[in-house]
Amino acid sequence: MKKQTFISTLKSGLIALVAILFLATASNAQAIKNVVLVHGAFADGSGYKGIYEVLTKQGYHVTIVQNPLTSLEDDVAATKLALDAQDGPTILAGHSWGGEVITQAGNHPKVAGLVYIAAFQPDNGESALTWFQTMKPAPENGVLPPDEKGIVYYDKAKYHEGFCADLSKEDADFMYSSQGAFYGKSFATPVTDAAWRHKPTYGIVATEDKSINPEIQHNMYKRSNTKVTEIKGSHAVYISQPQKVAAVIMQAAKEVAAK
Repeated sequence: MKKQTFISTLKSGLIALVAILFLATASNAQAIKNVVLVHGAFADGSGYKGIYEVLTKQGYHVTIVQNPLTSLEDDVAATKLALDAQDGPTILAGHSWGGEVITQAGNHPKVAGLVYIAAFQPDNGESALTWFQTMKPAPENGVLPPDEKGIVYYDKAKYHEGFCADLSKEDADFMYSSQGAFYGKSFATPVTDAAWRHKPTYGIVATEDKSINPEIQHNMYKRSNTKVTEIKGSHAVYISQPQKVAAVIMQAAKEVAAK
């Protein structure tokens, strides 16, 4: 009887071990390890280097979209190309103008969740401009009117203080010099199918933002029931606080995978 009890106990233990291994394997298979990052206007994808380094060291596969900034449709198309190349579920994150881009592009079937980084978050029929106009811009804000070609730039005299006050002047000068040509029509193009209505959504409010009023960020995120994290930083919080921003992206990846 003792031998039979031992064998029975051994079998039960092996069955339990196999079950644990199976569940662990299934959990790993469902983990979200792909992240696609979308930059905004008056900047380019190089600003995501810090977040890229944090995420890749944690085993994430990171893709950075270089937006043409020629129209909402073109930026969405560029983002969808990056999403097409992913091998599974993906967290899609966007900064500033990139928030409108991910709002439209986030309906891609590989997008499991969205992260807005001090970003515009329009609803159907709304544009980034819709929300930008809800409050008077800060005195430091340097967004200029469109030029004769319809391109919007950021005032060089205000770029450091208005866009990235918590970075060095040297970094600010480089960012200003490398900003893309942002066509103003993009800013006024409305969203047709807001992805945050369908997918888990996270948002970061940059509390020292002089380009998008932090109160506007709160108002957008509250309306959409976005899970909000406040981070002390300028509009370029994704550059000045890469560890904290990356932590929100990783939180989204883990929590969305667990649902």
